[in-house]
Amino acid sequence: MVRWWDERVVPRLTDASLRGREVGELRGLTCAGLGGTVIEVGFGSGLNVRWYPAEVNDVWAVEPSDGGWELSERRRARSRVPVERRGLDGQLLAVDDDSADCALVTFSLCTIPDPVRALAELRRVVRPGGSLHFLEHGLSPDPRTARRQRRLEPWQRRLAGGCHLTREPAPLAGAAGWTVETLVHDSLEGPAVMAPWTYLSRGRAR
Repeated sequence: MVRWWDERVVPRLTDASLRGREVGELRGLTCAGLGGTVIEVGFGSGLNVRWYPAEVNDVWAVEPSDGGWELSERRRARSRVPVERRGLDGQLLAVDDDSADCALVTFSLCTIPDPVRALAELRRVVRPGGSLHFLEHGLSPDPRTARRQRRLEPWQRRLAGGCHLTREPAPLAGAAGWTVETLVHDSLEGPAVMAPWTYLSRGRAR
C-alpha cells in the first residue's frame, strides 16, 4: 500500500501543487544561466522543462518514480531540449566524472534520504567551474512556523514520499563541497495555515 501511494499518488499530488504560476516564475529564475549538458536530479513530472534556457543542449534526468516519469511524457515530447533518463538514484549517479556542465535540483533535496551524498555526486559529475542551481522548500526563520514544521514533519514524511519540512539546501550544498554564490529566500502567497510549506530557498553554487 505504501509503495502504491508513493508511486502513483505522490507524483500526482506533487505535480498539482507545484505547477502554478508563482512557482513557475521561480523555476524560471532558478533555471536562468543553465547551459550545455544539464543533469537534473528529481526530474519528477517535468515541470522545469518549459523553463530551460536556449543555451541548454540536453538534459540527463534522474528520477526514481516511474509514475513521475510517465507524467512527464507530454512535457518531454513538446520540449525542444532532448531529455534522457539517466538513473533512479541521485545518491549514486551512473554518470562519468566531469561530464555535465550544470546541475539542477528543485523540490527534491527534501525527499532524498542522504541529500549531502546526492549533492556530492553532482559535484563529482559537474565539470570544474560548473554550477548547481536549486529551488527548495525548507526550515522557516519564523520560530512559530518552524515549531509547526517540526511537529508536522513525521506526518509529511509518511504522506509525501519521505519529504522533510526542515532541511536547508544551502548548508547541505556547502557540506557537499559546493560554494554557494547566490541565495534568495521567497515566501509563496497563501493562507497562514500553509506557512510550513511556503518558505523557499533559491540559489546557485559553484
